Amino acid sequence: MFETELFLEALPVLIEAFVRVTLVVTVVGSLLAAALGLVWAITLRELPAVVARPLAFVLDFIRMTPLPVHLLVIYYAFTELSPITVGILVIGVHYSTYMAESYRSGIESIGKGQWEAAKALSLPQHRTWRAVILPQAIRNTLPSLGNWAIAMFKDTPFLIFISVPEMVTAAREFGGRHFSYVEAMTVAGLLFLLASYPTAVLMQKLEKKLAY
Repeated sequence: MFETELFLEALPVLIEAFVRVTLVVTVVGSLLAAALGLVWAITLRELPAVVARPLAFVLDFIRMTPLPVHLLVIYYAFTELSPITVGILVIGVHYSTYMAESYRSGIESIGKGQWEAAKALSLPQHRTWRAVILPQAIRNTLPSLGNWAIAMFKDTPFLIFISVPEMVTAAREFGGRHFSYVEAMTVAGLLFLLASYPTAVLMQKLEKKLAY
């Protein structure tokens, strides 16, 4: 039976866990993933095949293996790191492989003529990337990056594997103390919805706007 009092009691507890852990991991992890993803995309395009292929294999391996496995391996391999640091690093690196594919798609959408025009103007390679290619590629990629950030947000409950007290873990602990899980899990679900739905709507509007 759903108890409103427990629901209201769980609300501030889970909001605190959301702000202190879930939100921090999502924001910092997203920034890390976006930066690394761009590095991977440019590196794979610029490096010789003999170097790019091994890197591509590593990124594919990370992308195609489960996030909980990465969390556990890094957590036990680097015991000097705090669990939340491990969570941010692992989630950031894991999602950087997906964002790299989004960046790659954005870069490949740039017409060949623009590369040739930059070469004809004798622009240095770094300036071609900074002034011609990246502004357009990132513009085309932004909606996709936002969707990956939302996916990352929804994957933060995996941090339970390394004992990080994120929101779902806090809900489970609250339910265990009160012998009723429905109220706390309902709060957690609503907080996920309230945080992710407006972002998803914003990404859809941004995608339509950038399409023109």
